[in-house]
Amino acid sequence: MGSSPNPKLDLLAAFAEVARALGNPHRLHLLETLAQGERSVDVLAGKTDITIANASQHLQALRGAGLVEARRAGKHIIYRVASDSVLELLGALRRTAEVQLSAVQDLAENYFKQRDSLEAVGFDDLMARLDDGVVTVIDVRPPDEFESGHLPRARNIPLSELSARLAELPASSPVVAYCRGPWCVLAFEAVALLRSKGYDARRLDGGLPEWRLAGRQVLTGAH
Repeated sequence: MGSSPNPKLDLLAAFAEVARALGNPHRLHLLETLAQGERSVDVLAGKTDITIANASQHLQALRGAGLVEARRAGKHIIYRVASDSVLELLGALRRTAEVQLSAVQDLAENYFKQRDSLEAVGFDDLMARLDDGVVTVIDVRPPDEFESGHLPRARNIPLSELSARLAELPASSPVVAYCRGPWCVLAFEAVALLRSKGYDARRLDGGLPEWRLAGRQVLTGAH
């Protein structure tokens, strides 16, 4: 086989294939969900509010671009993010959109900052507070995501259960909430709820994927 007359263009075409695979909000939602841990197609469909057929089609597009991998487990096909480089790509996409797109800036101002305008807690700050025993960390994701991976010493209190489980949180201790990423709605809603009940609550500056990419310890299991 002869060499390509324009190998640089071939290379750019491969880059464009990855970009095309990312050019759909449902696919980005699927990747965000897979960043929490591997999942079957039916579970992914339920978490992203699309049909199983649509989820399968989107996952095939992501797989064709090398962004996800799959394995068979009995009758189920289990998907996972192909590598940490995919998480880095999603982070770069998010940061670029935050800077370049006014729609993102408007949404951040009109929705997210209304719920929490305070600076989020950084990773080093959180670890220092944990070492001093002066903070409670809550993971407000669903239990299956928590079991797939979570921060050390975090308690799993899903947002849907938070109102009923406030008694589990010490009123005298600051609370730091985290979920799937920097703009995860769950953490913003959790902080707003906690503050309305008189708690000193802050968000973590990032979620589990960012924590893992930073080389921090990630635990698995229900505790």
